[in-house]
Amino acid sequence: MKTFVMLGCAALALAATPAMAQDGGDETDRAGDIQFKLLGTAVLPDGKITDINVNLPALPATLQTKANDNFMPTLAVEWFVTDNVSIETIAGTTQHDVDTTGGLPAGAELVSDALLLPATVTAKYHFDLGPKLGGVQPYVGGGVAYFIWLSDKPGAATLPLGVTDTDLSDEFGFALQAGFDVPLGDDGFGLTFDAKRYFIDTTARWYVGNTLAIETEHKLDPWVLSAGVAYRF
Repeated sequence: MKTFVMLGCAALALAATPAMAQDGGDETDRAGDIQFKLLGTAVLPDGKITDINVNLPALPATLQTKANDNFMPTLAVEWFVTDNVSIETIAGTTQHDVDTTGGLPAGAELVSDALLLPATVTAKYHFDLGPKLGGVQPYVGGGVAYFIWLSDKPGAATLPLGVTDTDLSDEFGFALQAGFDVPLGDDGFGLTFDAKRYFIDTTARWYVGNTLAIETEHKLDPWVLSAGVAYRF
């Protein structure tokens, strides 16, 4: 956490003075370019319960949960505002179940097939290293995110309790980011590697008919790790 905060602060400071950052070393003419990235992405959420607000079935106070990991294809679109500063957004959805890890038999499913759209916009600062490191172009960044739950279902373990519906709240949060691009020749093609850490929560609610039976607060805070190919023009 501390490392990513430091990287985020560095990115903001450097983004505020792009002209100074370009002095010394090779300058790359990227201002105005657009870069598309096709990525394979691993989404590694937490899902830990931080509070239990409503508990009509008297579930154990030690109840604890974990959201499962998932893998998905994603598309990133990046616009270079200057040679070193870019704005990036991603497109993709990821699906998760939430299972118990404590307080009940491990693996009891509480939420099924929760489909998430992690809308994210980040500002990135790219370091120009010239021929150093074989042309690798590292970057750091940070931005905002809005997690939108497109659908979800009550988990199998909640159905015997009479649960008829479940709901995960959409929430704002922020993300820190670091990675690097590797150009392949001079035609705009390349490889890309990216790591994001999100800081965002959600409130989970289970209903029996119209009655709110269970409400819990969850820390999501996923790591999102991506690798793939890029094209810049």
